[in-house]
Amino acid sequence: MTVIQTILIYAIPILFAITVHEVAHGWVANRLGDPTARMLGRLTLNPIKHIDPVGTIFVPFVVFYLSGFIFGWAKPVPITWQNLRHPRRDMAIVALAGPMSNLLMAFLWALLAKSGETLAQAYDGWGPAVALITMGEAGIFINLILMVLNLIPIPPLDGSKVLSSFLPPKASYWLGRYEWIGLILLLILIWAGLLGGVLLPIVSRIGSFILKIFGL
Repeated sequence: MTVIQTILIYAIPILFAITVHEVAHGWVANRLGDPTARMLGRLTLNPIKHIDPVGTIFVPFVVFYLSGFIFGWAKPVPITWQNLRHPRRDMAIVALAGPMSNLLMAFLWALLAKSGETLAQAYDGWGPAVALITMGEAGIFINLILMVLNLIPIPPLDGSKVLSSFLPPKASYWLGRYEWIGLILLLILIWAGLLGGVLLPIVSRIGSFILKIFGL
């Protein structure tokens, strides 16, 4: 497989994973009373609307090349928490929407991989079918990494917003106030291989379960 083919196979799942993740936040927020994302045109699956040149393109590929770990971000969908009907509770639900969308996408990529396997068997290893299998497996891995990673309660990850909903207001304020420290901590943990060492076994177990469901 050429470098270009590898980039394409991973780039498409990465773009969809990050895009749908952000749209899920905005869609759920809209359902819970905050139309900010909808009014700003961010409830769209057009990746261009969500791409952050550094967080969506540069960082994921560099981190993956150096560590085998996927880490990146899109332009955050704006949420006006004051508009939510039950702000503290609803922010937790909005935050969980992103990781849960990644879990759903992992199942959809597994379905694509299964379709590719069926085509490959029917047409004796047909090249495009094999590419579908590879892309589907990449999609499962990428989405599960993003799901599990984002459930960690370290800011600015979604898990920290869930945690914040259960903390006293003052503690919640300080947790959000120093998101930049959390980001630096995450990058250090990834670079040192500590985060991957903890998360990859979890991702592997969930991935194996999904593959078993689809007979892959």
